[in-house]
Amino acid sequence: MIHAHMTAWLLAIILFIVTFSMQSKGKNVKVLKMVLRLSYLLIIATGGMLISAGDNIPTLYYVKALMGIGMIGLLEAMIGRSGRGKSVKPLWIVFIILFAALLYLGFTLPLGTYIH
Repeated sequence: MIHAHMTAWLLAIILFIVTFSMQSKGKNVKVLKMVLRLSYLLIIATGGMLISAGDNIPTLYYVKALMGIGMIGLLEAMIGRSGRGKSVKPLWIVFIILFAALLYLGFTLPLGTYIH
């Protein structure tokens, strides 16, 4: 299940970059936004399955889950603000910090893929 979760968030990152760049060029990205939101649902579903698969899940998993949901909200806010022509620079800073924290937790918690 971990590989499905990693594939879903990798797909979401790629779709986000494509959607964000196409939207900044003034192209219609309605279908891309829908597919991106579908990938968000896959991330939430696979993450929920990972959490529910274990017994006595440590609190850090729930913290990571809340951070992940926050990341999805942040990505949506970035696309929304970009579409309205507003600045997204402060959101990029939050994105980098939150993404680094999520990667750290994802790769160091026992259910994740370890970095040695």
